[in-house]
Amino acid sequence: MGNSFGRIFRISTFGESHGFGLGLVIDGCPAGLPIDEDFIRNEMQRRKPGQSKITTQRKEEDDFQILSGVFEGKSTGTPIGMVIMNTDQKSKDYGHIADKFRPSHADYTYFEKYGIRDYRGGGRSSARETAARVAAGAIAKLMLRHYGISVQAYVSQVGDLKLEKSYLELNLTSTEDNIVRCPDSEMAEKMITYIDEVRKSRDTVGGIVSCVAKGVPPGIGEPVFDRLHAELGKAMLSINAVKGFEYGSGFEGVKMRGSAHNDVFYQEGDKVRTKTNYSGGIQGGISNGEDIYFNVAFKPVATIMQDQNSLNEAGESVTVSGKGRHDPCVVPRAVPIVEAMAALVLADYLLISRTNKL
Repeated sequence: MGNSFGRIFRISTFGESHGFGLGLVIDGCPAGLPIDEDFIRNEMQRRKPGQSKITTQRKEEDDFQILSGVFEGKSTGTPIGMVIMNTDQKSKDYGHIADKFRPSHADYTYFEKYGIRDYRGGGRSSARETAARVAAGAIAKLMLRHYGISVQAYVSQVGDLKLEKSYLELNLTSTEDNIVRCPDSEMAEKMITYIDEVRKSRDTVGGIVSCVAKGVPPGIGEPVFDRLHAELGKAMLSINAVKGFEYGSGFEGVKMRGSAHNDVFYQEGDKVRTKTNYSGGIQGGISNGEDIYFNVAFKPVATIMQDQNSLNEAGESVTVSGKGRHDPCVVPRAVPIVEAMAALVLADYLLISRTNKL
């Protein structure tokens, strides 16, 4: 339960942080899609640990192997199976919490639900699980590329350091030019310095990843309960450490009057456009052809290199000491994860839309 996502372009993932590896099955990928393994590998490299001084120092190459569903470089229409092996587990780093609950982790809730838990790095609740999502999202991106749709995310905030520019004012192709993945070089330097200061203080900090999808045609989405923005929200909130999701004008929209907030339609050639885009490219749960943009808020990583009071499985007061290799701020590595989940939603809804009309 809860390990599959999507309806037509559907993925199922498996594996734990300190198990033999991770894996996934993609069902519903159309036949004949060119599978660019170099592109998939590059996406995996963007998420992998050990990238820089401001990420966890666990060393995983996150290489993958395609087991099925691809022949002579193209998808066959049958399930695509992939595995990503773990190679740098240090399970002994977690022996001291074998019976202790780390504050703000899933240790306690997993124990209550299952009566057993894999304490090595959190097991299935670890963000290591997202490697499989990025692999699946890479294939979804390849499908979207076929339809002229792109998905780009970037870091727009770390702690109180907020990039006030909208995505329209930024050159998103420069997002990968720095280790924090902020497309504004001046703000990026400030963010990097701040994260490093937080790391040296043995603490963590949160942030925001912004994302924009371009080229999405109008009419993608479902009414009422399966609105496009609702599925995007579910996708983003399923990512580890996510605490908030907003699209379009989001919470800032409450400050405006309807006369200013309404997106006025106009005709541009053979296309219907809107003069503003406070709707975030979605109206009534269905895309209107404008850019879809949203923000995803990530909390500070729960594991801190400081002693904290907690409880053990017997209900006794204990001290939990932070050990192991962890991100001082998750947002730089979260950028490809946000893109992957957005791509999976759009790929799925694009295929669903083809079944709704002749």
